[in-house]
Amino acid sequence: MAETPKELKYLDTHEWARDESDGSVTVGITDHAQDSLGDVVYVELPELGSTINAGEETGVVESVKAASDIFAPVSGEVIAVNAALEDEPETINGSPYGDGWFYKVKMSDPTELEQLLDAEGYLAAVESED
Repeated sequence: MAETPKELKYLDTHEWARDESDGSVTVGITDHAQDSLGDVVYVELPELGSTINAGEETGVVESVKAASDIFAPVSGEVIAVNAALEDEPETINGSPYGDGWFYKVKMSDPTELEQLLDAEGYLAAVESED
């Protein structure tokens, strides 16, 4: 089974959110998602300073097998993007919860975080896909 850190929150569309306890959240895709996609070759991320809404498409991740939309787990302003992924998108495959993060959001509504799945709920969602 793919790694699923318990301290993170998840969307059933395979994004994770890490509460940075300063009102911001770091976003990426799960180990399960990167494994399903295969070798990641391109990532399109939201623009720095843009406002995003929970559940909205915020980018795309492409692999040799498929392209997949990235969805926002929370609403807010994009305060950082992982520019290193432009030149090294394969980082997502090697470190989906570490160096392979996508962007950071300053939350406009922190209660949205509470509505996301915990690790157990995410794993149940993944199992129901199979």
